[in-house]
Amino acid sequence: MQPILFMIVALLTLNVSASELGKVTHLSGVLTAERAGSSPKLLSVQSAILQGDILRTEEDSYARIKFNDNAELVLRPETLLKVNEHTYQDATGSSNKSDMELIKGGMRAVTGLIGKHSPDAVKVGTPTATIGIRGTHFGLLFCQDNCGNVPNPNGVLPENGLHADVVSGAISVTNAVGTIELVAGQFGYVSNMNALPQQVPANLGVQVTMPLAIRQNEAPSATIGKGKESQCAIQ
Repeated sequence: MQPILFMIVALLTLNVSASELGKVTHLSGVLTAERAGSSPKLLSVQSAILQGDILRTEEDSYARIKFNDNAELVLRPETLLKVNEHTYQDATGSSNKSDMELIKGGMRAVTGLIGKHSPDAVKVGTPTATIGIRGTHFGLLFCQDNCGNVPNPNGVLPENGLHADVVSGAISVTNAVGTIELVAGQFGYVSNMNALPQQVPANLGVQVTMPLAIRQNEAPSATIGKGKESQCAIQ
């Protein structure tokens, strides 16, 4: 009976590990996960991120998440992000997929192995457009009368809608009206789902930044907020 019991425990452990898409690595404030069939769960550093989680940061809260393929996300205060799927199998790309939805708020992202081997398999949905990537470090901010603390370089407050910035690589911004591509150093804006995505000048662009405590850690140099990328973090 003991070998059978051992096998059952091992299988259960494998199933639990397989369901973990990543972990919380840094947290300042309150982060919760809404999961089907259960009450919202309060997360802490090292908490697992599961498929289907709806992550919510509260006021003045920032959270950093590292996924199993080394992709990283940093969420700004009052952000709502749904993790539909984030699966990395191998370099062939046949089963790789990353699918998330930024429902409100803002985030910075550095793509991992899925973005490297299967860039077409990565997408971030938003209320006004869908973001595709090409090996990228980028930021997104969706404003709904709540971006009064994120001015552009001219001190102008962001208009409602989706704002995007790219530090490295490229992203596509697509909705039913059209598509634009943004490369490193460029900024984009989409006012609503029926408006054409547009590139905006750098002096009018909104760069999503993060506090130093969330950006800095002992991770490899490709991760968020190391070295020359420190000026591009969410505030």
